[in-house]
Amino acid sequence: MADSSRHDAWQAGDSYDAYMGRWSRQIAPRFLDWLGAADGLDWLEVGCGTGALSAAIVARCNPASLLSIDPSEDFIARARANVPDARAAFQVGDAQALPAASASKDVIASALVLNFVPDKEKALAEMKRVARRGATIGFYVWDYAGGGVEFMRTFWNAAAALDPAARDLTEDRRFPFCTQEGLTALAARAGLAPVECAAIEAPTVFRDFEDYWRPFTLGAGPAPGYCKALDPAAQRRLREKLHDNLPRRDDGSIHLKTRAWAIRSIADR
Repeated sequence: MADSSRHDAWQAGDSYDAYMGRWSRQIAPRFLDWLGAADGLDWLEVGCGTGALSAAIVARCNPASLLSIDPSEDFIARARANVPDARAAFQVGDAQALPAASASKDVIASALVLNFVPDKEKALAEMKRVARRGATIGFYVWDYAGGGVEFMRTFWNAAAALDPAARDLTEDRRFPFCTQEGLTALAARAGLAPVECAAIEAPTVFRDFEDYWRPFTLGAGPAPGYCKALDPAAQRRLREKLHDNLPRRDDGSIHLKTRAWAIRSIADR
C-alpha cells in the first residue's frame, strides 16, 4: 500500500453517485448561496464530476452560459445526461490548461476537485487567467484534515483498526492542506488575493446500514477502492466492525454530516 493513490478510481459515474455524488448535491446549493453570483453571467466549472454543482448552477443562478469540464469521459457523459439544459456545455478538459479564452468568464467555480489536481497553483492561476475583471472565483474541498466527512472518517477509522497500513490511504494524510489556513495560503500563492474562506456544512442521512455500506463495495474513490480490493474475509470483518460502531436512530437510520472549506476571490483585472 505504498502507493497511496492507487485506489483513486473515479471513472464509474453510477458508483461515484452512490458514494459521493448524492452528498455533493446536498452541499452545492449552500456553496452557491455563499458565493452570491448574480444572474445572467458566463460560468466556467472546473471538474464537474457527474454534474452536482452544474445542476445547482442552472437551477439557482440563471447563467447566460455554463461550460463544465472534467478529465473523465464517463463523468462528462453522466453530467451531460443529468443536466439537459441548452445553456450548459460539457467537455473533457484539464484544470491545469482550461479550454477557455483569457478574460472570458464572469464566474469560475470548482467543487470538491482541487485536491486531486497535480499542480494546484497552476489550476488556480488558470482560473484567474480566464476571469474577466471583477469576476468571482470560488472553489471548495472537503475538510479532510478536520474529519469533515464523517461517513468517510468512520470507515477509515474502522479499516485502520483492522489494518494499520490503511492509515496511509486516508484523505487527511493525503490532503493535509485542506484546512482554512492551507487553502487561503494556496489561493494567495496563485495570485488570488484577497480571499475569503468559510465552512459549509450539510447532513448525510443513510436509510440504514446497507445504504451506508454498499457504496464502499463499488470501487469508485479511495475508500471504496480499498474496500473492494480486500479479500472476502477481510471485507467481512470490516463490514462487521462498521456495523457495530455506527450510531443508529430508532428507525435504523444513520445521521452524520459533512463540512467543506470554501474560498472566494474577486479577480482584480
